[in-house]
Amino acid sequence: MDDPSRPVVFLSDSADIAAALPHLVGFHPHESVLLVALGGPTGNRVGLTVRADLPPRAACAAVVRALVRSVATVDPAGVVVAVVSEAPDERAPLPGDDALAGLPHRDVVHDAVVALAARDIPVRDTLLVRSGRWWSYDCPEPCCAPGAGAPLPAGVSPLAAASVAGGQVVARDRAALEARIAPLDGPARAAMEAATWRLVDRRAGAARVDADAEARRSWDAVLRAVRRCRPPGSGRLPDRQIAGVLWALADVRVRDRALTLALGDDAPAAELLWTECTRRAPAPLDAAPATLLAVSAWLRGNGAMANVALDRALDSRPTYTLARLLADGLAACLPPAELRAMLASVTADPDEVWAAG
Repeated sequence: MDDPSRPVVFLSDSADIAAALPHLVGFHPHESVLLVALGGPTGNRVGLTVRADLPPRAACAAVVRALVRSVATVDPAGVVVAVVSEAPDERAPLPGDDALAGLPHRDVVHDAVVALAARDIPVRDTLLVRSGRWWSYDCPEPCCAPGAGAPLPAGVSPLAAASVAGGQVVARDRAALEARIAPLDGPARAAMEAATWRLVDRRAGAARVDADAEARRSWDAVLRAVRRCRPPGSGRLPDRQIAGVLWALADVRVRDRALTLALGDDAPAAELLWTECTRRAPAPLDAAPATLLAVSAWLRGNGAMANVALDRALDSRPTYTLARLLADGLAACLPPAELRAMLASVTADPDEVWAAG
């Protein structure tokens, strides 16, 4: 939400927030608990949103405390607690807690409210979203009684419009995000692997002779591929060109310089290239483009895609230092603006970049 190119979005009521949850996390959450931070001058600006799968009762307090620690990093003016679940109404209320009677997952909501109160963070509302309707756990009115609820707002919300304008596509679920960068299989995988290792064998010799010259050639190969990914694009990049980019990103100097592409006009084209490289790369060469994809997604405020991409990088190379550092930063809720500032400090002088290696 700190990207200066993104519009600032304010949500005025609980219905707006309930409807906005998919846009806030990048996919349609299922059986989830979410905390939505609000702030800004009016206290209604949408900030960090954190999510976890609904935990079993024994793990509930620990899970919500972790979510509260994350959301507290942005010092919110208030937080909305939301549960997304298709669970049926519970048969009996908690003793002495008539306001929550009947709605499911009251234990999760209770633990979240207690954890937020321990940090003096006001709770604006507690919501249940189920089957296209929403309830407030705190509302005593008949509209929020079990079996009632209100329909989610119809039409295109300001946040939905802003998400589309920013290029975000809301996935069906987290598995759909994973599918976007799922590895190839069958003949396509075999062909990509053959093209990659042939090129690596050939270029490794040149790198041994003159590493700096090879790094410059590699950077040129990255820029050519990015240009081909600019709208309207020129179709599917051939295996050999993808292999050249994978070889280039294996040099950490080229990879680090490629990080800065997320800051300029070619950011969408670069993200498209990193996505395609991640999908088609043989392990462990997929770790570098997956990490670059995570950075691009993070800067757009799409933490869900950033997490998926970092998981892919670390599954391939568990000790990949940059991916590990970024995963730690994402877990600590480093704001996109701070990441952007860090990337902007990377030198743009290729002579300095190669000399630094």
